[in-house]
Amino acid sequence: MLFRSGVFAPTAPVDLGGIGLNHSEQAVVLEESGRSLLGPSALNCAAPDEGNILLLDKVSTPAQRERYLRPLATGSVRSSFAMTEPAPGAGADPDSLLTTARRVGDGWVITGNKWFITGADGASFSIVMARTGSAATMFLVDGGNPGMRVERLMDTLDGSFAGGHGVVTFTDCFVPGDAVLGEVDKGFTYAQVRLGPARLTHCMRWLGAARRAHEEAVSYASSRTMFGSAQAELGMTQAMIADNEIDIAASRALIREAALVLDAGGPARRETSIAKTFVAEAVGRIVDRRSEEHTSELQSLAYLV
Repeated sequence: MLFRSGVFAPTAPVDLGGIGLNHSEQAVVLEESGRSLLGPSALNCAAPDEGNILLLDKVSTPAQRERYLRPLATGSVRSSFAMTEPAPGAGADPDSLLTTARRVGDGWVITGNKWFITGADGASFSIVMARTGSAATMFLVDGGNPGMRVERLMDTLDGSFAGGHGVVTFTDCFVPGDAVLGEVDKGFTYAQVRLGPARLTHCMRWLGAARRAHEEAVSYASSRTMFGSAQAELGMTQAMIADNEIDIAASRALIREAALVLDAGGPARRETSIAKTFVAEAVGRIVDRRSEEHTSELQSLAYLV
């Protein structure tokens, strides 16, 4: 059905069966997908696969493209992106990377620890960031590699991501020379290729979730009768609805501004960082107001006491 509807794999390249939308076009489709927890997975534009599709499309060799990108673009497999580490390792700053990779014969041996690795459990492969001397390199590590182990899944507030958020260890994890993604020592550069756009696609999906929460709140307030009128006619409720509309409009504007910069070839580090900070907080505010509207009748009664 999704194939026939022309919305499957909106960010994947056209030659591999995707739609190949630019960032501005993605904003429309990914926002709609975010209205359901299942939407991004159903459309094959969920994190971390969506970001890995972008990175592989820009950096992989023809052989890697066939082996890793094609099945990922068609939704046949899942993947993960292993960069984040326990403190004092890499978090928001990839320069703090502690996981290492050293040359051994015709390959590399990766050693280190990662956590909050979304989708790691059951992933067909992982893109792993490891330090190679003073720089970093990205490696493609197959899920069945005996040197890579998902130790446990972390307890997190969300439970909607396939494969959870894993703690992953690399113990003398050998990969062949052709497992290097892109060029050796260019990992930090490639991270920026992925991280900026991925920040923005998170925002797109979040905005869809925020819209759904807002619409449910408005529906409830419109149908709930209090003191002889709809709850939506109360000033307290109207103020929260207005604040939601403002947060949604501002979020969409920031997303589209950043998308335009990316589509023009700019790095958009400033724009995507601002958007991710604002939209993440706006979603929280909107969801909280939805809960407040359900309890506002108690607040209204308190004024009458």
